[in-house]
Amino acid sequence: MSAQEPNIAARRREQLRAVAEAYFEALRRQDFSSIPYDDHVTLRAPLTPGGVNHPLIGTEALRTQWWEPMAPALEGVHIRVLDHYVNAALTSIIAEAEIMMTRVTPPATLRVADRFTVNAAGRIVEQENHFDPRDVTHPGWQSR
Repeated sequence: MSAQEPNIAARRREQLRAVAEAYFEALRRQDFSSIPYDDHVTLRAPLTPGGVNHPLIGTEALRTQWWEPMAPALEGVHIRVLDHYVNAALTSIIAEAEIMMTRVTPPATLRVADRFTVNAAGRIVEQENHFDPRDVTHPGWQSR
């Protein structure tokens, strides 16, 4: 291993972390255009129109079919990032977070593990969101 390799790996890990943090900061500010998406990004999430098996493809699809419908629920959102996990190949990062949504009734806290695959330019090319959607789709399910 050359002397440069640890520095390259450290810079890449920092880049991956910065991308994940930029994503959650964009959610906090409801500034979806600041999420560093590649133009051809794919998104898999439980609440997308086609579910996890039919990803949304491209920034325009994400904007119109995911972010615009979700924006009202994110007003006043509180996000606490708990940790980051980087894969061995340094191509992806998973960010574990709690997302407290106050605009849904009753208020809901989603525990998420969002995976981002990031290209060398620091753009998200794949995103896969993992969370239990029942607090949003079936409010109050825990007390039934």
